[in-house]
Amino acid sequence: MRDAVIVEAVRTPIGKGKPNGFLAHVHPVELLAHTLRSLVERSGVDPALIDDVIGGTVDQVGEQAMNTTRYAALSAGFPETVPATTVDRQCGSSQQAVHFAAQGVLSGAYDIVVACGVESMSRVPMWSNVPPGKDPFGPGIAARYPDGLVPQGISAELIAAKWSLTREQMDAFAVTSHHRAATAWEQGLFDAEVAPLDGVSRDESVRPGTTPEILAGLKPAYHDPVFAERFPQIEWNITAGNASPINDGASAVLITSSETAARLGLRPLARLHSFAVTGSDPVLMLTGVIPATDKVLRRANLSIDDIDLFEVNEAFASVVLAWRQETGADLAKVNVHGGAIALGHPLGASGTRLTTTLVHAMRERGARYALQTMCEAGGLANAMILEAV
Repeated sequence: MRDAVIVEAVRTPIGKGKPNGFLAHVHPVELLAHTLRSLVERSGVDPALIDDVIGGTVDQVGEQAMNTTRYAALSAGFPETVPATTVDRQCGSSQQAVHFAAQGVLSGAYDIVVACGVESMSRVPMWSNVPPGKDPFGPGIAARYPDGLVPQGISAELIAAKWSLTREQMDAFAVTSHHRAATAWEQGLFDAEVAPLDGVSRDESVRPGTTPEILAGLKPAYHDPVFAERFPQIEWNITAGNASPINDGASAVLITSSETAARLGLRPLARLHSFAVTGSDPVLMLTGVIPATDKVLRRANLSIDDIDLFEVNEAFASVVLAWRQETGADLAKVNVHGGAIALGHPLGASGTRLTTTLVHAMRERGARYALQTMCEAGGLANAMILEAV
């Protein structure tokens, strides 16, 4: 029976998604091309053998329009015969690319495939794909949700209220994320996964000196009198400090079967064990990680206690802490090298960034099983389980 394994995983350092960010001068196609080039150089795989390149990008407009993944593959020097496509499952776009790639290998449709993602939020700001005055939802959604959908920041506040998460708890979680990321850099734990670019070799958003006292001084990021009236339970505790920043970055993983890996002399990093995707309430929006985790564990016939490491995307601290309350997972095993609050969240790149960090952490820590899950706009979530080989 065919399996699917990851044989290489690489990412750029992550820059601040602002005009003065470390990577703001790099076109998003070139960000992704750099990871693709690094992926084949590190693996030694002839790019002519790659059956497909599946990439995730959220704001597919402007410099990220016209199937960015195809032009990144060409810029990376891949043969013109290697196809590519760009997918959108919001923040989980490149994790979905991993699912599609692995499923293609498992089915026999692919022998070697790349899953990847990119987002340059300095050059293509969030919501650039929705022109002013345009409605991306349509009348059917307005009829089904007559009170209206809400921005993600409001969803994060609603989650904090529903799960009784305090400002102190969320700030403490954010501090831990920064400290773990800083420690990982100090110990060289990111060296195997990061491909330096244009003199940039470290993640720009990590703040080693962050403390609860510093974060306590930040103002609520999403306070709005209209939503305050609609949702009186909100206490307005989400800040820039306990939420992910905006960022630039790219990441990629190389997926094949164990048989093909052995034939080419490639060393598998992890086996792609099980997958799940689910929908959830689009107003709460970011809680899909809870049912997705349950679904993938059931498919894998595993329990939460069987999992040695977790990557749960830190879009907001409230998301991860609510997930932890519902699943009972040990926070000591979650985002052990820091998460998006510290490292950054370059939307379309984050799925394969989490995968890249996770497979290297598995090898570093001798983990047998690892679980990755991501919340996504619209009330969606992906989850998958990796197994050591």
